[in-house]
Amino acid sequence: MAMSTHVQKPDWFTVNVFNRAVAWLTRRGISVWGSRVLAVRGRKSGQWRTTPVNLLTVDGQQYLVAPRGHVQWTHNMRAAGGGELHLGKRKDVFTATEVGDDEKVPLLRAYLKRWKMEVGVFFNGVGPGSPDAELRRIAPDHPVFRITVTK
Repeated sequence: MAMSTHVQKPDWFTVNVFNRAVAWLTRRGISVWGSRVLAVRGRKSGQWRTTPVNLLTVDGQQYLVAPRGHVQWTHNMRAAGGGELHLGKRKDVFTATEVGDDEKVPLLRAYLKRWKMEVGVFFNGVGPGSPDAELRRIAPDHPVFRITVTK
């Protein structure tokens, strides 16, 4: 089965204003709608790479969803098998397990319910009220990782 190579580049405002503002607040311990700063080691460099993410909780489990598709942090996460989530001075070290496409439907629906205003543009018109078949159709384009905090 060929893996999707879907990537949607963020616009200037997202990169230069929104992501920076969310990261700044999150580093100071203020979570914006579940925001965290994800730190994961680069698969080639071995250096820590950081990016703001939304931490989704469904039925007591935590997940990271990649709204923009198969971006650098998702490739690094697959290689590293985990990373760190930062909120202010708090650091949660975790392992990550990638979720299969068939399991993603309720997770994508929950993610879109919570963050559609912020990320809806990256889902090509599919929203929290879309039929399961539509969510399943886009599932290969949006990696999802189940997070298990280890310390």
